Amino acid sequence: MNESATLLELIQENLDEFCVSRRADFNSISPDLVPVVDYTQSLLAGGKRFRALFCYWSWVGALAITSQTESQRQQSAAAMVGITAALEMFHAAALVHDDLLDQSATRRGAPAVHKRFEALHQASGWAGSPERFGVAGSVLVGDLMLGWSSEIFGNALLAAPSSTIETACRNEFSKMRVEVMAGQYLDVLEENSASTRSVNEAFGRANRVMLYKTAKYSIEAPLLIGAAFAGAEPGLLRGLSAFGIPLGMAFQLRDDILGVFGDPAVTGKPAGDDLREGKRTVLVALTLQNLTPSIGRIFEELLTSRELEAEQIQFMQQTITESGALAKTERMMEELAEESLNALNELEIDPRAREQLRALALKVINREA
Repeated sequence: MNESATLLELIQENLDEFCVSRRADFNSISPDLVPVVDYTQSLLAGGKRFRALFCYWSWVGALAITSQTESQRQQSAAAMVGITAALEMFHAAALVHDDLLDQSATRRGAPAVHKRFEALHQASGWAGSPERFGVAGSVLVGDLMLGWSSEIFGNALLAAPSSTIETACRNEFSKMRVEVMAGQYLDVLEENSASTRSVNEAFGRANRVMLYKTAKYSIEAPLLIGAAFAGAEPGLLRGLSAFGIPLGMAFQLRDDILGVFGDPAVTGKPAGDDLREGKRTVLVALTLQNLTPSIGRIFEELLTSRELEAEQIQFMQQTITESGALAKTERMMEELAEESLNALNELEIDPRAREQLRALALKVINREA
């Protein structure tokens, strides 16, 4: 078994053990709380673990140019399992809230957490609204998982080689949390306000959302957290940002394309789901900029309706393609990927880690789900 696979097994064991412990704690309060942990553990069992792997290999890469002793490195290796598990817990929490905000019915081919709570309400024959119960349950689970991610992360940092490294790593984690929440709000704002703003500014606004909601959080932050835990100097951190940000932007552009044109059997989400949710992505912004006023109004009305039939989805997909937005988005993605890989080549890190990061980058760029 290779090193990445071993890490992923250890992360899953860490998360499962954590959930088993919390299930016992919750059950002692009331058996009614058990679904809270069950839904959490179910969500944590899936995913690509990109964030964990970027964090780990950044740490490995940075260790090559730091002065940590062998005992410090062994201590840090055990702590990295907790750090990467915390990233996965945080990501899962963000997914719970994101699915609620977007009213997405599925996640990874299974019901989203708010839909699980709705189903629990309906199956139990309780009074009141199943939808409201679903909202309440998923908000609380997402909040709980955010707290748990901080708990796991804080416990892992107890094994930091020095207080300086602990502080640097904690600061990167804190910055990540703030930036993703800022990006999430800007995303929600754009979905609700875009029709009242200039179409000419849509691309810039979508780009900013992409930077903070995805690029920095999904790629740059894990890289910086891993490198910070190795005691990396500012120059290496800047180089990792130069690698991570364009890759994160390319990652989101791929997501935008999959959200409109992806195969439901592969993505686990309905075809055209981003269009049903009224997502104001770079792909949509480029489309609107290239439509005639009459077609633009129709496209805008469909985008804001949130209730689209299959024929309307097909019309919007065709419009996006014929406007040239799909081709332009794909070119942007390729250019960002090239910029990212060029920056990776410039990094003075462990060669083995560089190859692993390159392989991860290619997976991010070429993924189909």
